Amino acid sequence: MAKIIAVANQKGGVGKTTTSLNLAAGLAKENGSKVLLIDFDPQASLTVALGWDNPDEIEATIATLMYESINEKDIDVEKALVHKEEFDIIPSNILLSTVDTMLVTAVSREYRLKEILEEIKDRYDYIILDCSPSLGMLTVNALTASGSVIIPVTAEYLSAKGLELLLNSIVQVKKRTNKELIIDGILITMYSENTNVSKYVDKLLSDTYSGKIRIYKTKIPRTTKVGESILYNKPVVYETNKAGTAYADFAREVCEEW
Repeated sequence: MAKIIAVANQKGGVGKTTTSLNLAAGLAKENGSKVLLIDFDPQASLTVALGWDNPDEIEATIATLMYESINEKDIDVEKALVHKEEFDIIPSNILLSTVDTMLVTAVSREYRLKEILEEIKDRYDYIILDCSPSLGMLTVNALTASGSVIIPVTAEYLSAKGLELLLNSIVQVKKRTNKELIIDGILITMYSENTNVSKYVDKLLSDTYSGKIRIYKTKIPRTTKVGESILYNKPVVYETNKAGTAYADFAREVCEEW
């Protein structure tokens, strides 16, 4: 049965998509794990990063499956699954924003993604959910369906201070819809070891959450290599630069017990 991990933060630009992509690739590469990657963001950045130039033209996506669930139709996961060499993916597109609106009045609205994953979770070792930058019903669905959460945080003061909103949402989900939900850890991204602000944020997170929430030892460096890898539709974890090595180390940490 798969370990289902939500990569979440309501703040945009913190590296959720890059982290989701490289974690999936790293787990598949390092452990030979069977991995499913789901783009659960209407912006479809992950889908674009994996080579779809026009996501809105994709016939079946996670939005299709969510629509079927909300409308009590038979869920046909196979039509949305795309098999790649390293891992499988269910893409996304702008129609997921319509689903977000539909969830507001849907019966059992928090459990719709969980229902979909029940159909396929026995096929994989890991299912990685790239969440939207919000605390709306899509993110609630992702947290309800997941066993754990990984929180990317940039090495910037405002990013670190904004964690409380997400942590409060996780507490609410844990109370109401998913008592088993845990926080796997906080991943510092866009880290510059020579800057005072990066060092400050690292210390701030350690002082605030040490002993309560795992803070991954691995820090993802700020580098143009990450952006270039997205441009070329290739996870940076496959490369031998600093970012690639960091994401490989991070994938190994995810497999370790804290």
